[in-house]
This record gives sequence, C-alpha cells and structure tokens, in this order.
Amino acid sequence: MAKNSKSNLSEKEGVSQPETTSANSAEKIKINRRKQASIEDYVSKILKGDITFLSRAITLVESTNKKHLQKANSILDACLPHANKSIRIGITGVPGVGKSTFIETFGKYLTNIGKKVAVLAVDPSSSINKGSILGDKTRMEQLVTDKNAFIRPSPSGTSLGGVAQKTRESIILCEAAGFDTIIIETVGVGQSETVVHSMVDFFLLLKLSGAGDELQGIKRGIIEMADAIIINKADGDNIKNAKIAKVEFSRALHLYPPKDNGWIPKTMIASALNNKGIDEVYTMISEYIQQAKLTQYFEKKRAYQSKNWLFSTIEEELKKRFYENTEVKKLLDEEIKKLEQSKTTPFNAADNLLKLSTNGLK
Repeated sequence: MAKNSKSNLSEKEGVSQPETTSANSAEKIKINRRKQASIEDYVSKILKGDITFLSRAITLVESTNKKHLQKANSILDACLPHANKSIRIGITGVPGVGKSTFIETFGKYLTNIGKKVAVLAVDPSSSINKGSILGDKTRMEQLVTDKNAFIRPSPSGTSLGGVAQKTRESIILCEAAGFDTIIIETVGVGQSETVVHSMVDFFLLLKLSGAGDELQGIKRGIIEMADAIIINKADGDNIKNAKIAKVEFSRALHLYPPKDNGWIPKTMIASALNNKGIDEVYTMISEYIQQAKLTQYFEKKRAYQSKNWLFSTIEEELKKRFYENTEVKKLLDEEIKKLEQSKTTPFNAADNLLKLSTNGLK
C-alpha cells in the first residue's frame, strides 16, 4: 500500500451550517427563553382559542410555585367574564368499563355536529412515587387529532378521590377558549365521584353487564348523584346481558325519589366501540339541560357549585398554610414522638397543633 494512501475508515469533515443561520437561530432561542408571555398575552391568546397558551395557562394553574399561582389567578380573573357558557358533563365508572373509548366516541360525535369539546381526564397518581402515566391522549387517538377537541390529562396528586385539585380552574380556562362542552373523566375509585358531581351539570355513570355487580354496584350515594346510567360494551354476545342489566338498573332507580328538578335518572345501553347508542345519549343530555334551564335549576346548581368551590378552596388553603407553618412543623415532630412513646393521644396532639396554628386568627 502506498504511503500516501488513506484508510476508508478515516473521518471526513462534515458540512458546516452557514454562520448567519446558526447565529440567528441561537439568538432566537435565547430570546424565547428569556421572554415570558404577559398576562395580557395569555388572555388574548386564550380568548382566540390558542391551544398552546391554554395548555400553558393550565400548567400555571396546576403549579405549586407561588409566582405561577399569582399569574394564574390574574389570568383566571380576566377569563372569568368569558366563561360559564358551556355544558359540563362528568363521566365515571370502574376501571375497565370503557370510559376512554366512550369519551372518544362521544367526543367525536359532538365535534361532528359542530361542538367544541374539552376533555379534562384525571390520571391516578401513584401513592408511592407520586408518578402518573397520563395516557389518555394515547388512548384517544382519533379525538386528540380533532381540531375542535382538546384533551388535557392531569395527575390526580393527593386531592380527594383522585380528582385534580385545579380542575375547576381548568374548566374556566377551557370555557374562555371557546369550548362549549367540557367532559370530566374521573378515576372511578374512592370519592372522586362526589367531587366531580360538585362541578358538573350532568353526571353520567358507566356500568358493565355480566360483571356480577349489576345490583351490588348500586350504592345509595352514586345512584343519588347519577343523572343517567349507561350500560357500555353492549355488543356481540354481550347485548343480551346488557338488556338484562338495563332492566335491573331501571327497577332499582325507581326506588329513589326524583331529583330536585323532577328528573328521573334514565338507563340506556350503548357500544362505544361500535358507535351504537351515542346519539341517544346526547339527546337525553340535551333534554335534561333544557328542562333544567326551564325550571331555573341549571342556574341554581351553578350557584351551588360556586359556593362549593369557595369552601373547598378555603379548606385547601388552610391545610397548606397549616403544614407550611414553621412552628407547627416543629410541634408536629414533637407530638409524633410523644405518640410513638404512648405519652399522648392523637386527639390531644391534634388539639395542641390546631391551637398553635389558630392563635393568629384570634
């Protein structure tokens, strides 16, 4: 081999980018990182239906950073006059009942008839590592690409029953962005149904047939809250069982008195997978909303929801301030040690801590 021959493995010089292009791009990136959108920018973009700014605003709402929360509150105040113009629908059911499939099929039906749909789906957070999969966008492949739909999965965190603490604020932002139908999906476990019921206009319970829980699953609380029961997955060999379950649930519902607005919860069968019964569900919800507005029950319920929102916000803030109090933290450690040594009771320990934390309120 000749001395001046080169190996095929030798490194070749790559093509360099034009200096002007790389410099301009780098400068733009630096500017974008430094620049933070103002409250006015957020509000104007949200009112124009900008999904990017809507998502960023919800992120601010969900943040625990005090500066973020202050900014989020200002955005909410500005958006509030443009909100409260949607229909809020809560959907719950045990895991495996087909909530995500039902919501996607129902959501596509709504967008096809000209509605703008926002789905606030709450993913359960791990009680061990606090992590959350946030997989609703993955499960709703068709709806997530719909220009008239917005899907926002949020981790449930430590809030009651797995419902994200900031869901109510997110509803306000979505309504200001022009979404006329807000769907809230619950985790389907614990007390999440109670929390969601306090923030929606119509509460939908999804059930399965042939799962052995037709009547066992009827608990007084959930039935009193449900405005309708949908027997989902009524397809194939399961249609017969679904019809039987529908009869059983209908009989059980008649054991309960009518709701305050005179509405008697209805039972229907549907197959979200085959898009069967979805239009009937929408017709039923529309009839309910029309009746509620005619009797002024709609406005009355919204007023109750606002009051409930106030109380829950106060409770949340008091709890946060309690555990952030330096003196309370110190005394809490002392009381825990006494508990472990059997030198006090949980009641006395709590009483001492509460007295300390409320001294400033007197």
